[in-house]
Parts: sequence; structure tokens; C-alpha cells
Amino acid sequence: MTRPVDEELLARALDRDKVALARLLTRAERSDGGFGAIHARLQERIGGAVRVGFTGPPGAGKSTLVEAYALARRAAGDRIAVVAVDPTSPFTGGALLGDRVRMNRIAMDPDCFVRSMASRGSFGGLARTTDEVADVFDAVGFDRVLLETVGVGQSEVDVARASDVTVVVLVPGAGDAVQAMKAGLMEIADVFVVNKADRPGVDRVLAELEEVLELRLDTGRPRPAIVQTVAKDGDGVEELDRAIEEFLAASRASSAFETRRLETRVARVCRIVEDEIRSNVFDGRGLAGRVGELVDRTPGASPYALAETVLAEMGISPRANPS
Repeated sequence: MTRPVDEELLARALDRDKVALARLLTRAERSDGGFGAIHARLQERIGGAVRVGFTGPPGAGKSTLVEAYALARRAAGDRIAVVAVDPTSPFTGGALLGDRVRMNRIAMDPDCFVRSMASRGSFGGLARTTDEVADVFDAVGFDRVLLETVGVGQSEVDVARASDVTVVVLVPGAGDAVQAMKAGLMEIADVFVVNKADRPGVDRVLAELEEVLELRLDTGRPRPAIVQTVAKDGDGVEELDRAIEEFLAASRASSAFETRRLETRVARVCRIVEDEIRSNVFDGRGLAGRVGELVDRTPGASPYALAETVLAEMGISPRANPS
């Protein structure tokens, strides 16, 4: 059953009460029965914040870089929200690491808010409801929403669909440029950062990046800038800020900015529909139990034949296989 909108909670959150905001973020993260109504109330306030995604392999220093970039944007007067996705604990279902601890320089700033989210089995680098949490931050007046992926290094392309600009962070000494190409990160990067650039091997990473970019398929987007940083010392962060601003300016000038946001909305609606169908079919109809019974009764049957049986019971005709 849809829960009524908590008017007091909503008003307090919009008035920048951090306790109320935290509670509203929890509702967004869970996407419970009442969040659709809340989101409808927030919709006209959403769209003003720039969303910057940071992704890359573990150990690249993403959290340190995100904090350094957040400090740079705070100096420019922006209110900053960080959505940091961490691995899910197999025991508690919560986040194993909290960026509120790692980002202590901004965590206590009244104009910053750091929210750690558990990935909860999502394999795209972000949690499934990251967009909803980012929308809440957008609606309550944060100027920048920074999205930091879980850091698995293989399947983190969801961040490109959730961000206005995607920053891919690499580090010397790990064959990262080639690895990034394998992981599909080359296609989603709007800006490359070679972090920990005071380490040996930085020239090799830069050379590999240049070589791989020459081979990159035409994505219709500008060639990504490459920035060197030492995030722990703040070195290169000003250059990163400039590269992001230049990309955003070019994106807006070419209408690519709005096109990207339109594609993001389409993907989100599809995801919400898929979630509702999955919830209705598997939970509402107890389909998992029915499938389990069918598999148990017919151990030698093809899974495709069993699937057809289940679909037929639901009144759905399987798609015709191409000849």
C-alpha cells in the first residue's frame, strides 16, 4: 500500500534540516511504497544540480580525489553532495566501508553531505537506487552531486547513465589503461585522471592512454581530457576542475547535455518498470516457488521447456527464435 507523504519530513528536508534529509534519503534508498509520491512532489525541483561520476579500479584513490574535488567546488561556492557506493557486507547487507570516515575534511561541512550506500548485489558499480538518492540531493538545493562507484573495475558503466560527466580514475603500475579498455571504461570516460602521478610508471600510463584513445571507436563525444593528479596533496585538482567545466560547457553548447539527460530518463523509466514487473511476478505471484516446484518434479527437463511452461501458465507466448 502506498504510504502518505510525510509533509513535515518533506518540509524540514527542503529547509536543509540534515536529520530530516537523512531520513528522506533512506526512503529514497529503499524506494518504498511512499517514495513515488514523494518524488512526484520533488520533480519540479530536480534538474539544477550537475552530477559528476567517478569510477575506476580499487586503489586508484577515488575517495581522496572526490574529496579534493569537492573542496575545490566548495571554494567556488557550491553546495556538495557525495553518493559513495561501497561493497555490500554478506552478513549485514550494509556498506563495508563508510566514506563519511574517509572524507572527514568535508563530512562536517554544513554545506556538504556524504551518503554511503551499499551496492546490494548491483553489478554496474552503483546501487540500484543511486538515481533516487541523487534526485533528493538535487531537489533540496545541492549544486553538485558526486557519484563514486564501488570500484570493482570491471562493470562500472552505469555511472555514465547517471552522470552529466564521467571521470575515469587510473593509477600507475597496474596496467590500468589496457584494463580500462577491457572493462568498457574507455567508451564512457569524459575525463581521464591519472591519480598518484608522483609514482613511477606515470609516463607509461599516459602513453598507453594516448595509444588507446587513438583506437577508440567514435562515440560522437569530444576526445576526453587527460589530467594528472596527486589527490592526497591536492596537486592537479584545479586542472581536473577546469577539464570538467570545459566538458560541461562544450556539452551544453552542442545540446549533448540535454540529450544525455533524456537518455538517462528513458533508462530510469525502463528500470522502474522492470523492477515493478519483477516484484509483481516473482513476489506477488510467488513465481520463484512455482519454478522451484516445477524443477524439482522434472529434473531431466530443459530449462527452456520449463520456462515455456511457466510462461504459458501466465498467458505469455515465448518469443519466436530466429531461424
